[in-house]
Amino acid sequence: MVDNEIALGLKGRDFLALVDYSPAEVEYLIELAIDLKAKQKAGEQHHLLKGKSLGMIFEKSSTRTRVSFEVGMYQLGGQALFLSKNDIQLGRGETIWDTAQTMSRYLDGIMIRTFGHRNVVDLARGATVPVINGLTDLSHPCQALTDYMTILEHKGKLKGLKMTYIGDGNNMVHSLMVGASKLGVDISVATPVGYEPDAEMVKIAVENAKATGAKIHVCHDPREAMEGADVVYTDVWASMGFEAEQAKRAEAFRDFQVNEALMQVAKSDYLFMHCLPAHRGEEVSEGVIDGKHSIIFDQAENRLHAQKAIMAAIM
Repeated sequence: MVDNEIALGLKGRDFLALVDYSPAEVEYLIELAIDLKAKQKAGEQHHLLKGKSLGMIFEKSSTRTRVSFEVGMYQLGGQALFLSKNDIQLGRGETIWDTAQTMSRYLDGIMIRTFGHRNVVDLARGATVPVINGLTDLSHPCQALTDYMTILEHKGKLKGLKMTYIGDGNNMVHSLMVGASKLGVDISVATPVGYEPDAEMVKIAVENAKATGAKIHVCHDPREAMEGADVVYTDVWASMGFEAEQAKRAEAFRDFQVNEALMQVAKSDYLFMHCLPAHRGEEVSEGVIDGKHSIIFDQAENRLHAQKAIMAAIM
């Protein structure tokens, strides 16, 4: 499929999870993100969404998601509207279906950052405009697309690389696994017992990996997972909504900190990644997250460009 065929096929689509996109479509979005980034850096106007509006529903607080989507729409020539759950009737009992139907009459696209993944699916079913998953408890596809874009910039390739993820089997690792399976990246995940990624998400990644040759590995030994890693990734031990479990998780994850000792078994030119916000001294040592291998702020910046690519492609 050539680029213009892919571009036509993406118009009007939802962006709920990477599993819904073919390897060629994921690669296209990454290439588009890199192109839009180059245009922005060169000061070239790229008003691909001139006159269009994006509604942004936030049921979870946000720094990177809100700023990057809002600025991204501005750079694309459109406008974004911030809508907290307290600003709209969804927070007062209106159904998701009615909200979706109504907002579709005003907007050209909807982004939602919420808890239950079902909320995003139901919103997309009710909407007649594209819906973007800004984050749910199950997945974080915008961040994963951003991360593979960032790795490509630094490594010059994706296929054949090994990513190691150490920590909680959360929404982040779900999207990273599926993205790896689509792009031919090997991924090895190490979690404490009882904190493994969702079994269905692992199954989906393994199934998708058959087409690209990617290896999907889940274990409970950080050193086993880390062996020969090109990219090392971690996330907070207690994601948003699990703060009450902080003390319990701190004990369970005690041996899963990404630190200088663990990095000895990664490749010497490894990249360190974290989707932020980070808790230095917990899931990662200061020496690693602030060290020469860390590309966390390149990731943060690229949220802007990857999400612009998503919006420009589907809206």
